[in-house]
Amino acid sequence: MTSPLLQTVSTTQTDYWNDSCSIEELTYAIGHGAVGATTNPNIVLNVLNKEMHLWEERIRAIIFENATWSEAEVAWKLIEEMAVRGAGLLQPTFERSGGVKGRLSIQTNPMFYRNSEAIVAQARHFATLAPNMQVKIPATWAGVKAVEEATYHGVNVNATVSFTVPQAVAVAQAVERGLNRRAAEGKEISGMRPVCTIMIGRTDDWIKMVVKRDGLDVDPAYLEWAGIAVFKNAYRIWQEQGYRTRLLAAAYRHLGHWSELIGGDIVLTIPYEWQLKINSSTIPVVERMHHQVESQIVDTLYSRVADFRRAYDADGMAPMAFDVYGATVRTLRTFIAAAHDLMGVVREFMLPNPDVK
Repeated sequence: MTSPLLQTVSTTQTDYWNDSCSIEELTYAIGHGAVGATTNPNIVLNVLNKEMHLWEERIRAIIFENATWSEAEVAWKLIEEMAVRGAGLLQPTFERSGGVKGRLSIQTNPMFYRNSEAIVAQARHFATLAPNMQVKIPATWAGVKAVEEATYHGVNVNATVSFTVPQAVAVAQAVERGLNRRAAEGKEISGMRPVCTIMIGRTDDWIKMVVKRDGLDVDPAYLEWAGIAVFKNAYRIWQEQGYRTRLLAAAYRHLGHWSELIGGDIVLTIPYEWQLKINSSTIPVVERMHHQVESQIVDTLYSRVADFRRAYDADGMAPMAFDVYGATVRTLRTFIAAAHDLMGVVREFMLPNPDVK
């Protein structure tokens, strides 16, 4: 019997990626139709916790081979190597599809979120690691500028730390400018496959937080639809504008984050545990992308929650406001903390505790 995820990708234009660079998890995903993968510092940390036996020897070798490196340099070298190994698993897909699919996304240092030049420099470096490497850039004010510049330099970008329609539109417009600059100079753009993530589960998380914090009267069931409504509104705008950046839905919280988006010309990046839940579900695999969220749900959220309006409307926020949107702040804090925690893991190899045998 065909699994729901394999049925999704084989009967609709929707693609799915594995939300991890774990070898075990990515192997499972590819076997069920996945054609890409994503990483971030938090994912890398989780992979290490699960697959340390695969990396322990290599971490020690990196430290030994680079006697002057700090724990930060070792940690980022490790991130690069994990991404390259994952990209290798996707290389056959990349070759079979002529470069259309089979890419792995590696995330730029989240601590660079205010520094366009640093983001672009790291993005250009990451793009050289493997032919099928995609580079994640945050949809912050500086990040959007970096998206245009990185695109101009031929980097296949994946905008991340993105939760709203205005962020997605700003990213798409930045990509258009970058692609047009390349084309004007006769540079190749046919092989570029930019994507823009909307972390719909984290959109839900933030709207729930606002409703609870501010004591707003909203049916709790409506809050499960906030991210889906934002994503579907973005998709409608994409259909109208014809942006060349593909939308990607991430940060799963319930099965509707898969089932309600089936059929769109989009990517779903799904954590392993949610792949298992989807593949064991009995939800029919039918096109729902063009089914609008009930107007009562959207109207209630729109009228009562200002941060939903900011997320839903294409002009809900100016780019300078992206960095202070609640979901952005929360996610950046999580990613930066994970980067520091990863350096802590490396530190235990570099400076093992002398008080412990």
